Amino acid sequence: MVERRIELDRRYQKKKKMTKLKAKLAMAKDNREKEIIVNKIKVISPWWTEPTK
Repeated sequence: MVERRIELDRRYQKKKKMTKLKAKLAMAKDNREKEIIVNKIKVISPWWTEPTK
């Protein structure tokens, strides 16, 4: 049960971090900022793609 709890905590942490990074990405002003944030998101979730507008 401990392993499961650790896995769940890791997943919840990942969701929180992704939400925070996506909000930062939406607020980013220039391309350099956006690129840094996208790279951080890619580290967390390699298959993530930026949604088209």
